Amino acid sequence: MDSLNLPTVWSTLACALLLDHLLGEPRRAHPLVAFGRYAQWIEARFYADRWDRAPLAVAAAVLPPTLLTFALSRVDLLSQLIDITALYLAIGLRSLREHAEPVARYLEAGDLGAARGAVSRMVSRDTAALDAERVAAAATESVLENGNDAVFGALLWFLLGGAAGVVAYRLVNTLDAMWGYRTPRYRRFGWAAARLDDALNLIPARLTALSYALTGQLRHALACWRAQAHAWDSPNAGPVMAAGAGALGVRLGGAAPYHGQWHERPQLGCGTSPDAGAIRRALRLVYRSVALWLGAVLLFEIF
Repeated sequence: MDSLNLPTVWSTLACALLLDHLLGEPRRAHPLVAFGRYAQWIEARFYADRWDRAPLAVAAAVLPPTLLTFALSRVDLLSQLIDITALYLAIGLRSLREHAEPVARYLEAGDLGAARGAVSRMVSRDTAALDAERVAAAATESVLENGNDAVFGALLWFLLGGAAGVVAYRLVNTLDAMWGYRTPRYRRFGWAAARLDDALNLIPARLTALSYALTGQLRHALACWRAQAHAWDSPNAGPVMAAGAGALGVRLGGAAPYHGQWHERPQLGCGTSPDAGAIRRALRLVYRSVALWLGAVLLFEIF
């Protein structure tokens, strides 16, 4: 934490979260949109179906913006502004709520078609084939998983590396979303982005799972984490979603349609079937976990 002025850490977190609450993600000229175009430019110049090109492409995409952020954050007059702005742009707590709430509302109104359309903006599976229970499951799973990717991963890497740390984390996460697919085009070129994203989320995912357990049904969360997480195909999503499902007392996982075919996934959680209420409880779980993190940082600063 030597890059951070410790007495300002809590206030920086609070300001960034407040900005996210009031403003949400920028509607125009979001820096990640610009980075996406830059990453496409990098891909056009670095792409080759070879393993050794992947680390070079990731470095070319991530290092310049990260180093620029680091340099600006070292300027006394800009440091606090850069820290708050970088963290605000990296987190997506309000966006998570704005995507999940309509799904819950449409399910409560009995409008399955609208609920399917809303959840399609949250997940990559074929939502047209989902019944109401599976729509609720998809939205709940997305809230739990993105609690790590869009909130707690960003908070942790800010605490560890300041503005540059959170920028690097978010850019790698974006590259993984663009290049990290096991398709013929990206199987070799995208491996570095996928592996680096896994590495950067190794600790945040487990802290997210622990946060869900502490702010939900602790015993069930820990039991599901221990028994179910290893069966999930992602080493980081497994603990987050298993612990989150257990903390909510809801059953997730199971069959889901992708690209016209149903895939059987491991069961997660325990208890009742998911519904609109499960989506809202998942959102409250994420918000309680954010409060837990803010409290922990404040206590660390005080003592």
